[in-house]
Amino acid sequence: MSPVFVALLALLASTFHTRAAQQAEIAALRHQIAVLQRSSPRRLSIKQADRLLWILLSRLWPDWRRCVYIVKPDTVIRWHRTAFSRYWTWKSRHRPGRPAVAAAIRDLIQRLSRANGLWGAPRIHGELLKLGINEAPSTVGKYLRRNRRPPSQSWRPFLKNHMKQMASMDFFIVPTALFRVLFVFVVLSHDRRRVVHFNFNVTEHPTEEWTAQQIREAFPWDQAPRYLIRDRDAIFGKEVTAVAKGMGIKWSRRRNRLGKIRTWSD
Repeated sequence: MSPVFVALLALLASTFHTRAAQQAEIAALRHQIAVLQRSSPRRLSIKQADRLLWILLSRLWPDWRRCVYIVKPDTVIRWHRTAFSRYWTWKSRHRPGRPAVAAAIRDLIQRLSRANGLWGAPRIHGELLKLGINEAPSTVGKYLRRNRRPPSQSWRPFLKNHMKQMASMDFFIVPTALFRVLFVFVVLSHDRRRVVHFNFNVTEHPTEEWTAQQIREAFPWDQAPRYLIRDRDAIFGKEVTAVAKGMGIKWSRRRNRLGKIRTWSD
């Protein structure tokens, strides 16, 4: 006879007793004895029905921990949590939603998209309506054939292709013997790594007007580069930007100390 059945039968038989706790204790002890009797000496044979019985007792009987011997109370709690998790996993299982589009309709949408590369989802949706196929435009757009575009140009080919049209400018300081700090303006070409402009007329207080004049001297009107890299120094203000724009130069501001280039801007 099944030990679960024996335990439940004992519980029903003792329903006429006055103390419900004693009834649950007797049922629990008898169930454990039955499990021990059917098990081998080395390993207990606990089935799913046994676990469900102890989960039920742990929910209905407050003193169940005092009478469990074949397993630890933590094991019963783990059984309860596993059962709770499995119940909610079953309850929140995936519900079937909208019916799937037939394979023939999907193939027809893709054929129309391949044969007419300029047709979008609204046009193909209209053609399907003429054939008596009533699908939503969003569904048509979902199954359109996606034309794979070539990957965009990375920074390495971009710099290689435009190396002859790029230059960088920046200031560096020179401390003197009299503890003065002089600012030197340098323009470097990226093509040959050569210095395009190096002014010997250094200054202690560089201004926008002075910097704009240095750009005019560094690049004659027919030799100005297309791209000029600079940092975010406030000295490269409106006047310097106006001079560079008038010479057909596009700015690029460095993002960090490594000199990574941000998006080109006019």
